[in-house]
Amino acid sequence: MKVSSKLAAALACVSLVAVSACTTDPETGDRRLSKTAIGGIGGALGGYLLGDLVGGRRDRAEKILGAGIGGIAGAAVGSYMDKQERELRERTRGTDVQVTRQGDDLLLNIPSGINFAYNSATVQPQFRATLDKVASILSEYNQTYIDVYGFTDSTGSEEYNLDLSQRRALAVADYLSSRGVQPARIATRGFGEAEPIASNETDAGRAANRRVEIKIVPVSQNDLPPR
Repeated sequence: MKVSSKLAAALACVSLVAVSACTTDPETGDRRLSKTAIGGIGGALGGYLLGDLVGGRRDRAEKILGAGIGGIAGAAVGSYMDKQERELRERTRGTDVQVTRQGDDLLLNIPSGINFAYNSATVQPQFRATLDKVASILSEYNQTYIDVYGFTDSTGSEEYNLDLSQRRALAVADYLSSRGVQPARIATRGFGEAEPIASNETDAGRAANRRVEIKIVPVSQNDLPPR
């Protein structure tokens, strides 16, 4: 579902943590985020708007089952993701990769500057060692869905940025597959410039917005259709 910029701002403004960061346009009456607040709440808003798995949980579950991957029993989901989180943090320590826990989901934020050259969708050789470590853990903990998201800053046209973000997401997904992560587990989506986590008015903010995110979601036994 595509969310308009006005709706995104409205959703953010009704959040208790964002109310103080909102202003009202005196001419239109629209509620909007102040520019100084965008960087502070962008990540949380972006995560909310991403919603469920790319392609829908039902379709993804059928692919998982077809690949011979089982689900995790409900009570064991938390400990399964705890172990994976610890290993991801350990193996990516010293890199610019950020690991965030969102309930039982994990989100890896990878700045595009460390894995892509400017205006390129080819994974840079110096970043492959880090992706190899990530792929190794994802292969070991195979009872998860993997979404790869691409993002850009606001420089350039929206159409071009959307295409570039999609190509970058696909490049990371293809690399993970080439390192043993089952393709049935992976889906991709490019967001272009639509989900900034910082202000696009500064160099630092634009650099933060140029990123790839890998969302890791446990496969619950309840997700899978009967055999």
